[in-house]
Amino acid sequence: MTDQAKMSNSGYIGYEYREITVPKEYISIYMDSYPCFGWEPDPNREMEEEGISSAAGIKKINHANKKRLYFRRNRSISNKAELTRLQRNFDSCVKEIEALNRSKRTAASVVSLMVGILGTAFIAGSVFAVSAEPPIIWLTILLAVPGFAGWILPYFLYRTLVQKKEAEINPLIEQKYDEIYTICEKGNHLLF
Repeated sequence: MTDQAKMSNSGYIGYEYREITVPKEYISIYMDSYPCFGWEPDPNREMEEEGISSAAGIKKINHANKKRLYFRRNRSISNKAELTRLQRNFDSCVKEIEALNRSKRTAASVVSLMVGILGTAFIAGSVFAVSAEPPIIWLTILLAVPGFAGWILPYFLYRTLVQKKEAEINPLIEQKYDEIYTICEKGNHLLF
């Protein structure tokens, strides 16, 4: 904010504060977009790693790749209700982008794991066939071939399914980024 904006009639400006925890890959979009809703980085606080507790530096296991961001905003800002609505819309768009990015790999992981488990079942059948009395060698070979294929195939299957899903989802993610741009543009116009 400029010096003129900081000086009010009484010389005091009241701030409201916001603390958010975001994944590291989305820090830039939050730092670039929140000023469009009247927020500025809180100069009294620094970003901190979410994985470190303030008590005795104890490491937390969850939230290892997140950062905590601190913002402040003038309490008497004009169009506060509309800016808050736009900010919520922005937050939901970022959450949708996160969900879309996660969904790229979810289905591929499930299918790959199922194929790997099926391959393991064939290998187990092969082991039981060879350890039977008398050993059934032809059944061992018959079950081992799809078993080894079930162990090798998931890697290639995963890569193929992720590429297909990325081709489907990337246009949706781009639409969400365009929506974020529009939201931030509207918020920026309300500030001036």
